[in-house]
Amino acid sequence: MENQLHELRTLAARAENRRTETGIPRVAMVQGAIPEHQLAAVYEPMINLILQGSKTITVGDRTLRYDPATYFVISIELPAVGSVHPATSGEPYLAVALTLDPAVLATLLTDLPKPVAPSEQEAGFSVAAVTPELMDAWVRMLRLMDRPADIAALSPVYEREILYRVLQGPHGWMLREIAAPDTAMARVSLAIQWIRRAFAEPLRVEDMARTASMSVSAFHRHFKAVTTLSPLQYQKRVRLLQARTLLVANAKSVTSAAFDVGYESATQFSRDYARVFGLPPARDAARILAQLRGRAD
Repeated sequence: MENQLHELRTLAARAENRRTETGIPRVAMVQGAIPEHQLAAVYEPMINLILQGSKTITVGDRTLRYDPATYFVISIELPAVGSVHPATSGEPYLAVALTLDPAVLATLLTDLPKPVAPSEQEAGFSVAAVTPELMDAWVRMLRLMDRPADIAALSPVYEREILYRVLQGPHGWMLREIAAPDTAMARVSLAIQWIRRAFAEPLRVEDMARTASMSVSAFHRHFKAVTTLSPLQYQKRVRLLQARTLLVANAKSVTSAAFDVGYESATQFSRDYARVFGLPPARDAARILAQLRGRAD
């Protein structure tokens, strides 16, 4: 497996220190030191394979670390903060990712036996060790970067194989839940989409539970189990991430950003912001802008 990992590192070494498209549908890669503020985002469902260095992601009060030859699965949209680290020998962080498409999963699942689901609802993100079979599928996928004429015909085959290998692993149940319409995770996903569309509006958990065809207590329990956050906490994280964008990219004032994302108190907004990002809004925005200027120079 070391030879496969070496080849993957060589193939992915052309990536930049931001999300770099490969020309292969839903496959991207990244290399090097990524600014912390770019790693604070709502993460889309994906399979991410760490090739070099390590990464930490914190969702709610849960932090996971990913090392070389491990992959992590995110099965639902999650607001998270993260950081990447070079290898102990100094080589830069390097990773590849496959964004999950429920339609592709659904066609694959019709041909597979149903995996054993956990006895209780678990979080919608986790980490596992990569297998030689999964690594081999990734190698063949990334080789397509040098054979673009083969992408249309072969990338769907390799994508199905990557998904199949993950389905065989300890987190295969997550992928099945993405594509199944009546699971608790699917219902939570619908609620998340509603929160993301209307994050600045008042949130009524009762209405969301009714839409999900659950009692309020069952909905709250499943939502917290999948995301590690309550619905209100999830909404707050989305608001704060959006506010950070307004402060940095749109040069909004702290008060304007707070009101734009749905806060009624700029003071409460500043407290929540500092709790999540480590600095008050104005200081955090100034720090990010200084970093961006430094990178431009």
